[in-house]
Amino acid sequence: MSRLSELLRTLEQLDPKLAKDLDDEIRPLQKRLPFGLNFERHAPEAVELAGHRIRKGNKVRVLPPRGSTDRGDQRLWHVDSLSGGIAEVSTPNSEGRTTQSVPVEDLILVAEFRDHIYPGLRPGGSVERGADKPFHTVINGENFHVLELLTFTHEHSVDAIYIDPPYNTGSRDWKYNNDYVEGDDLYRHSKWLAFMERRLKLAKRLLKPDNSVLIVTIDEKEYLRLGLLLGQVFDNARIQMASIVINGQGSARQMQMSRVDEYAYFVYLGEAKPTAVAVETLQSDDSQSQVGAERIWFPLIRGGKSGVRAKSNDSFFPIYVDDDTGRIRDVGYPLPPLEHPDDSVPPPDGCVSIWPISRGGIEGRWQMSRAEFISRLEKGYIRVGGKGKNGRWPITYVRAGTIARIESGEVVVQGRDDRGALILANDPDNPRGRTPKTVWYRKSHNAGTYGTDLLNSLTPGRDFPFPKSLYAVEDALRFFVSDKPNAVVLDFFSGSGTTAHAVMRLNKQDGGSRQCISVTNNEVSAEEHAKLRRQGLRPGDPEWEQWGICDYITKPRIRAAITGLTPEGEPIKGEYKFIDEFPMSDGFEENAAFFTLSYESPWMIEADKAFAAIAPMLWLRAGAVGERIDSLEGGWAVADSYGVLKDLDLASDFIAELQRRQGIRIAYVVTDDDGRYQQVASEIPGIETVRLYEDYLRNCESTGDI
Repeated sequence: MSRLSELLRTLEQLDPKLAKDLDDEIRPLQKRLPFGLNFERHAPEAVELAGHRIRKGNKVRVLPPRGSTDRGDQRLWHVDSLSGGIAEVSTPNSEGRTTQSVPVEDLILVAEFRDHIYPGLRPGGSVERGADKPFHTVINGENFHVLELLTFTHEHSVDAIYIDPPYNTGSRDWKYNNDYVEGDDLYRHSKWLAFMERRLKLAKRLLKPDNSVLIVTIDEKEYLRLGLLLGQVFDNARIQMASIVINGQGSARQMQMSRVDEYAYFVYLGEAKPTAVAVETLQSDDSQSQVGAERIWFPLIRGGKSGVRAKSNDSFFPIYVDDDTGRIRDVGYPLPPLEHPDDSVPPPDGCVSIWPISRGGIEGRWQMSRAEFISRLEKGYIRVGGKGKNGRWPITYVRAGTIARIESGEVVVQGRDDRGALILANDPDNPRGRTPKTVWYRKSHNAGTYGTDLLNSLTPGRDFPFPKSLYAVEDALRFFVSDKPNAVVLDFFSGSGTTAHAVMRLNKQDGGSRQCISVTNNEVSAEEHAKLRRQGLRPGDPEWEQWGICDYITKPRIRAAITGLTPEGEPIKGEYKFIDEFPMSDGFEENAAFFTLSYESPWMIEADKAFAAIAPMLWLRAGAVGERIDSLEGGWAVADSYGVLKDLDLASDFIAELQRRQGIRIAYVVTDDDGRYQQVASEIPGIETVRLYEDYLRNCESTGDI
């Protein structure tokens, strides 16, 4: 029901004649539609927050009895007092004020979207295999509120947003105001548009206005309305739509043509445009393993089943890297087959020995013999990357095909780096590069094989409806972030986590350090919801939450992708295909951190009693790299990319430490004294400063009423 209809219904109880007169005047106006998209801006959404503490002053709903599947009391109640596990609650109605006493365990916290919220993050573990690379993050929470949080951490800082929102098929695939929207709901389309508009307006605040892209996939149910909505929200952008074949066999539609495709809108902001790469979108046969034109350097250590020492002992030799400069100073000889690296093969003074040994200790082999390695090293076709926290120096090389392209001028030599490797770039007129077409037809985009089946390999036995093809998402992003190795990618309808997985693959292909922020909630399906309710469970119960999408699918999928192990600890079966083929059990050298959105009290924050909840946001804003400052016991702390000062009397020590470190991006200063804050900020040139908690609170109070 629209907001206007709700107001008329309320008025009808007070003055039926006035309500009828107003309704008679409004109806003709509703039929006079100006040009463009018109829909009801429904009352702002409300979300039930299971598991959150009930406090005096909260808005709550009273839950139905355990075991009941009834919808329950949908009224909002106000908590007047709490005592001994019992809450006194009240709600106004047309006849006056109603009160009742309710056990606290029967109440659930409610946040309305018209209210200001003060978000925090509760850490939920991490997986770390990427040394110094930034962390991908997964946030479990209502995505509208997480987007509000991200306006503090990432305003105008996101390079690409990829979302796969609910398609509004009428099959109870999404909720509005905590109710699944049914196919016969007369307001189904306008509810969906209101739902999307609020989130897109916040997404616009996060994208870089000078060069970024929004990608939205949709099917035929809402693509026309979505196109108009995007045009209204992003009125200064250029918008294109592509048709992507996701099931060549077709999906039956009653009394209609069989559906084989879906649509993707590309919203270009500023100078954004698709980059030409060696991927032909209109080519159904992907049997040719096409390497993207942007990928030049490949890991020197061989992967897969053939990448073991026993296959070629001549490729098992040490590379001696100067531990100060990162330059290769010498190359050792292959060991006899039965000997193993130990102290009997010491490196030259000041060097470390790099052997082709996997993280699991398995002796592998390099991609080439010692003689070929030395030849390529002299020509600049071997590159040493940055030293990782594990003390290893990653080494990459240029493949023979790329060498041929260098010699033909297709790949341009721009010089050598300080370690002797060639600095290479693709020729902007590279004939291998192709601009994507508006119809995509590739074997790799099949959602059944490379969505459902691939996800089942990562998380066996865990069902998720309609996951995207990993390679379709990868290709969509490739066209916009291939030339941005440090891009920030956001997906706030992350579902099973395909977007983060695709970003990891892009990083592996070119050595990039892109990071993905994935946002999802921990909802269960409509069928599972009813089943759990009949079992006497409620949202917030551990037995309920374990089946939620974030805990059951998203986080396990991302852990599995990185570690190469299923949730049961078994090596993942199968191999990645197409552009970069290697066993899925190899995993990725990436990091990921998991969080749950929390709702904090502004008074506790202002009194500096909620730092633990705000701490992850400070880390995110500083790039989500390295260690995180979770407490301030000594009055100040400095991590890899940021610092926090609480005791201003220790400002000189804090500033000295900032100046000593490299890579510091932000300094947070906790004070309610603007003069002292300005004094400290003036002594930290070249580093962004943020005042806590003033800047955070002001941001929270400016994001409402979307």
